Amino acid sequence: MTITSPAAPAATLTKKDFTSDQEVRWCPGCGDYAILAAIQRTLPKVGSRPESTVFVSGIGCSSRFPYYMNTYGFHTIHGRAPAIATGLKVARPELDVWVITGDGDALSIGGNHLLHALRRNVDLQIICFNNEIYGLTKGQYSPTSDVGVVTPSTPFGSIDQPLIPVRVALGAGARVVARGYDVSKKLAEVLEAAHRHEGTAFVEVLQNCIVFNDGVHELVTSKKTGPQHQLWLRHGEPMRFGPKGERGLRLDPRSLALEVVDVAGDEREGVPESELVVHDETNRNLAWMLADLAEVKALGVLYREVGPVYDRDVAAQAALARAQSEGDLDAVLRSGHTWTVT
Repeated sequence: MTITSPAAPAATLTKKDFTSDQEVRWCPGCGDYAILAAIQRTLPKVGSRPESTVFVSGIGCSSRFPYYMNTYGFHTIHGRAPAIATGLKVARPELDVWVITGDGDALSIGGNHLLHALRRNVDLQIICFNNEIYGLTKGQYSPTSDVGVVTPSTPFGSIDQPLIPVRVALGAGARVVARGYDVSKKLAEVLEAAHRHEGTAFVEVLQNCIVFNDGVHELVTSKKTGPQHQLWLRHGEPMRFGPKGERGLRLDPRSLALEVVDVAGDEREGVPESELVVHDETNRNLAWMLADLAEVKALGVLYREVGPVYDRDVAAQAALARAQSEGDLDAVLRSGHTWTVT
């Protein structure tokens, strides 16, 4: 992709500097538009520059993303975006590399590549658009589709147990795991938190497919019901949610599971705030429980941990190898067991 933005101090860059001249072609009303706008707004805030930013995508509706960014980009093959992005980051560690993928692209054919990028902790932001359906290929069920969902490929209803993307990431050893949704004003905050982390940050974005799975996340995302089912996590703060923070999460001492409770307040009976669980984003076990709750969807940073960064360690190892090498390639090739053909 040709970079059209002129060089400018980072402080002067805006969303427009990261917007390409290509016509955006998603279905009207698709949640991808909101995610695109959120990322374009986020990049200037985190100090990114078009000439040093790369978006790598696989195959699917979400994977058209690089065309709409005034940055460098790779539209790769199905499921292989994490592998391509890993190679790029190792070869050019100074670049800001983002992976754009979907629930089918990342968690079906791309599951193996996603797993290894996460466990290695490559310095990437992996954004997984989850609409719980295959949109580009006309509505087949995906690895995240609910049991019973009827699609062209499951005419009697899906019998598969769905994957929970953030649990897949946690199980693979991801160091930052977060979740947001497409039209949320707080999505940019989640993206900024992911970008601040040195290593792989996995962000699941609940996204609406208006054609093949419209309203799949409506309980959480709608203005009417959303506040009752959105738990925005803040490190070090009690877990409260609801329009007025009237509900919260407490650890059941018998089952050792999180339970939803009413919080006591003015003229309202319930448990005191002191009994609520305080979010600790360094606690992997807590993040695992938060990943799949029945009555509420945990949003924001579920888990964050500092650890060895793959591309940085590869560079250090390569530098060590160069320092210890003989330096004479011809001599190395002719050393040891060689022979002469006459």
